[in-house]
Amino acid sequence: MMNKAYKFRIYPNQAQAILINKTIGCSRFVFNHFLSLWDQAYKETGKGLTYGTCSAKLPAMKKELVWLKEVDSIAIQSSVRNLADAYTRFFKK
Repeated sequence: MMNKAYKFRIYPNQAQAILINKTIGCSRFVFNHFLSLWDQAYKETGKGLTYGTCSAKLPAMKKELVWLKEVDSIAIQSSVRNLADAYTRFFKK
């Protein structure tokens, strides 16, 4: 089996670089926020949260933290999906 990889170099202008950095920062914030909620729920109940419960909390979180609306919603949802997948893979082993 042969693995292939592609590397791309981008040259964003200043506005694009700002948007990229905002998107990465918001995704990191959402991931860490739900990670702490997930850990807290696991310590209290012995069960973690699910992707559905976390994604249902995103609209209320966007209303409370208006700066989350500045970035792409798919990036934020992907960070929650990545967290749910990580927990699923961890507990399957």
